[in-house]
Amino acid sequence: MTNKPSKNDLPKIDQASRSPWSIAMGAAFLMAMAAVGPGFLTQTATFTGQMGANFGFAILICIIFDVIVQMNIWRIIVVSGQKAQTLANEIFPGLGYVLSFLVAVGGLFFNIGNVGGAGLGLNVLFGISPENGAVIAGLLAIIVFVVKNALTVMDRTVQVLAVVKVAILIYIIVVMAVPYQQAVQHTFLPTKVDFYSIVTIVGGTVGGYISFSGGHRLLEGGLTGKKNIKYVNAGALTGIGVASVIRVMLFLAGLAVVVTGTKLDPTNPAASIFKYAAGNFGYKFFGILLFAAGMTSVLGSTFTSTSFLDYAVGKNKNFYQNYHKILVIGFIVISTVVFYLIGSPAKVLVFVGAANGFILPISLAILLLASRNHKLMGDYHHPKWLTYTGWLVVIFMAYASIETLLGLF
Repeated sequence: MTNKPSKNDLPKIDQASRSPWSIAMGAAFLMAMAAVGPGFLTQTATFTGQMGANFGFAILICIIFDVIVQMNIWRIIVVSGQKAQTLANEIFPGLGYVLSFLVAVGGLFFNIGNVGGAGLGLNVLFGISPENGAVIAGLLAIIVFVVKNALTVMDRTVQVLAVVKVAILIYIIVVMAVPYQQAVQHTFLPTKVDFYSIVTIVGGTVGGYISFSGGHRLLEGGLTGKKNIKYVNAGALTGIGVASVIRVMLFLAGLAVVVTGTKLDPTNPAASIFKYAAGNFGYKFFGILLFAAGMTSVLGSTFTSTSFLDYAVGKNKNFYQNYHKILVIGFIVISTVVFYLIGSPAKVLVFVGAANGFILPISLAILLLASRNHKLMGDYHHPKWLTYTGWLVVIFMAYASIETLLGLF
């Protein structure tokens, strides 16, 4: 027997106060903000500096894959009315525990990078080492989990900073000489294809817990069944659209700096873009942004990754409730200690995206298998184009992941 929760057991958001569209947009921005963390910023800047206009091809592939992955996963979760780990265990007993483990491990990788990103932000602002900054960030994250209202303040602060970040990116694109023709040409006709960059940015955008965050949020909002597919489509496409626009803008801003012959600082490449185009103000502002993005990502990654572990403790809810805070604190402490010992925040932020890119084909394959199970999906017929393209993503990401691993040796 599996520990299959009924649909009525899912926590519901007050439907009287929130419309389905509001819930869908909440899921969209949860996914987008989870994706646009310090790793996202650092990965985009790093590969732009290394590959120039050819990185546009990786971004194009990433956007296409993001749409396919999120449309598949969100639809399957919402139509079935069950979380991903429950679906996995229904396909094959024990598979849900494997998926929970993979997501938790991927979340831990993300968290190591997120703590490092927050520490890097403090390094920009105050000159302290990224390692010591990570310790401060880890302590602050623990405090936020204890003082719940702080989480709301943090979320609202980052939303405001995200708007300002976009405004500065627009400013950079306007005042700098962006080689648009070169960018478009190499996006569709690259002279070099780097599998590592594709695996990394796809994994950093829809890998690990991020691919499930939006779908699970829709469940918590009470949106289940075929009747809510239009909200799934709107939420998934909006979230991907927001993240993709920011990535393209950062790519163009970075390319405008790179073509001048300027070398991005390998220890903090994204900050280099802001510093070159907007001076010390841009550099310091980016420090605030990186710290805030890192902190928010630490909280989101910790909460979502540890929530997958509630399936591992089954119906022993007392155990889960009594020890959940200890689990959360331990998750943050381990992430912080590992980063403190490893250091090199920029390299860590790139690596964690690649690590979660390895997990993506496994988790997507599990959900695609669930889509063919009539016991789980009822009379719903998953669109063939999503099924076929979904398996193509699984095959490509598995191949690219293997190629990347072989390239490391």
